[in-house]
Amino acid sequence: MHWQIDLFILTLVIVCALAAINVRDLLGAAVLFGAYSFLMCLLWAIMGAVDVAFTEASVGAGVSTVFFVAAVFQTTRRSKD
Repeated sequence: MHWQIDLFILTLVIVCALAAINVRDLLGAAVLFGAYSFLMCLLWAIMGAVDVAFTEASVGAGVSTVFFVAAVFQTTRRSKD
């Protein structure tokens, strides 16, 4: 049962990574990056690397996502595409 959970989370990680690359909206990309970091945090915790999981959760899913979202809200659009 353990490997099915790993495979499911790994599939979600790949989907989030591909979606973050292909999405055209910057805010959506920032949110998908946060989801990617959170899922990587889950994978690290499942593998037993709790210190790496905690760092990924605090820096990757937490601080970086907040900075990306704040940067997106500080920018303005030049075109309508």
